[in-house]
Amino acid sequence: MLPSHGLPFMGLHTRIDDLKAHHAERLDKTLQACAQPATAVQVLKVLFTRPLDAHQLGFATGETLAHLHHLMKLGRVVRTLEEDGVWRYRRA
Repeated sequence: MLPSHGLPFMGLHTRIDDLKAHHAERLDKTLQACAQPATAVQVLKVLFTRPLDAHQLGFATGETLAHLHHLMKLGRVVRTLEEDGVWRYRRA
């Protein structure tokens, strides 16, 4: 396989299976983080436990929001705008 970055590799189907499993794991963690109402930043801190620089924080924020929106689309998470003006996510 010739990826868009990184070295060529063999085993495309194994790699696809690994990516699917990783995605499912991240969705599960996101859902667990929404057991109680949580902001996107609170969910981000569950998904990304290591220190992030400003550049990485941007990517992490996008990934966190993508997971939250995907789960909302599936009907597994709901988002509410609280009185303090902050969106909070929780399990449906």
